[in-house]
Amino acid sequence: QVELVESGGGLVQAGGSLGLSCAASVRTFSGFAMGWFRQAPGKERELVAALSSSGRDIYYADSVKGRFTISRDNAKKTVYLQMNSLKLEDTAVYYCAAVSPNTYGQDLYYEEDEYNYWGQGTQVTVSS
Repeated sequence: QVELVESGGGLVQAGGSLGLSCAASVRTFSGFAMGWFRQAPGKERELVAALSSSGRDIYYADSVKGRFTISRDNAKKTVYLQMNSLKLEDTAVYYCAAVSPNTYGQDLYYEEDEYNYWGQGTQVTVSS
């Protein structure tokens, strides 16, 4: 069983920055592909960024491209989401998620149901 714990959410003014972390309790983290999703009130959960197990392949949703950066530190068993130039529409609960090694043989995963493990979520609120 893998437990994912997010941290770093909070309240920030528009134009500001916030960094999220997701720590995994797992023996070997390096084989997991990771993703950050978000869900705004009244909206469906959406993929924000995805990162392959190697860290070489990255995906960003168009809405965050150029503003958000996903990264990982396998030694610390942690994935990060650095969010810059935050907008009001970035307000949401942010979830990190993980895909078990060798599940589908892909580098990146885009669909919710491909992710095996989820964190509890952390609220990010951007104010004007």
